[in-house]
Amino acid sequence: MTARPRILLTRRWPEAVERRAGARFEVTLNPDDRPLSEAELATAMRTHDALCPTITDRVTAAVLGVSDRRADIVASYGVGYEHIDLAAARAAGIRVTNTPGVLTDATADLALTLILMTARRSGEGERELRAGAWTGWRPTHLLGQSLKGKRLGLVGFGRIAQATAERARFGFGMEIAYYARRPAPADIADRLGARFVPDLGDLLADADFVSLHVPGGTETRHMIDGAALARMRPDAILINTARGDVVNEAALIAALQERRIAGAGLDVFAGEPNVSPALRVLDNAVLLPHLGSATRETREAMGLRVLANLEAWFDGKPTPDTVA
Repeated sequence: MTARPRILLTRRWPEAVERRAGARFEVTLNPDDRPLSEAELATAMRTHDALCPTITDRVTAAVLGVSDRRADIVASYGVGYEHIDLAAARAAGIRVTNTPGVLTDATADLALTLILMTARRSGEGERELRAGAWTGWRPTHLLGQSLKGKRLGLVGFGRIAQATAERARFGFGMEIAYYARRPAPADIADRLGARFVPDLGDLLADADFVSLHVPGGTETRHMIDGAALARMRPDAILINTARGDVVNEAALIAALQERRIAGAGLDVFAGEPNVSPALRVLDNAVLLPHLGSATRETREAMGLRVLANLEAWFDGKPTPDTVA
């Protein structure tokens, strides 16, 4: 191993973190900040001591299984890891790490942003104003709904969901219910006034707002499908800051077009960065370009978490955020 391990950052990171990385490692940047191909990622595994992908890089078995591989660690910038073939990594003896914890507050803030924007029809109002179509204040113009006393149904109840529940309950007076594999510890549920609902369909049928907080992957793909959407009330709103493929996008578009649910607030999409034209034209959908963790503080913290894993690895210490 060289004195300064060589690492590849597949996308540009905040400048402060790139400087910190350069002080310890020999860093290869991606000056064009463009997605790298599978072939380029495979080459990086041969020419670098570590690959540092983001959640949009597909680190496949072909990438991990290259001959004459030099890199033995994939230190991912992001909490999700469904973009990495973990089975292939384990088979090849490659360490995989992620960046949990540091993006909880930012993503919870974004979930509340989407709840507020959909409830108060803010996206419709801004588009109307920018188009020069606003004719002035009137009593029935773009009437939305208040949050106080409304029920927020959380699908998943991990750290981000709990932070969302805290904001919704104590900031806006919402009632909290959640669906998860098992009930949360009593102290957490009691503090948040959160009611466990063991059946997803029952949660969907009872909630004014449904917010998704489950990981991506095969177990949750299309968890919210046509049948699930049919359980929601016509005045209910779906929020997704989790992963795009948790929702069957075609079924959601149909439900929004036919007003079978009132609206949706989405920060993630199945085919990112491509978003269905049918979804983009819907007035009852608020669409954001995957901004969940997009604060300067959070993105810097994510990068520093990657560096902490790399520093531990190259110092022969346990990596703090081991995935595989």
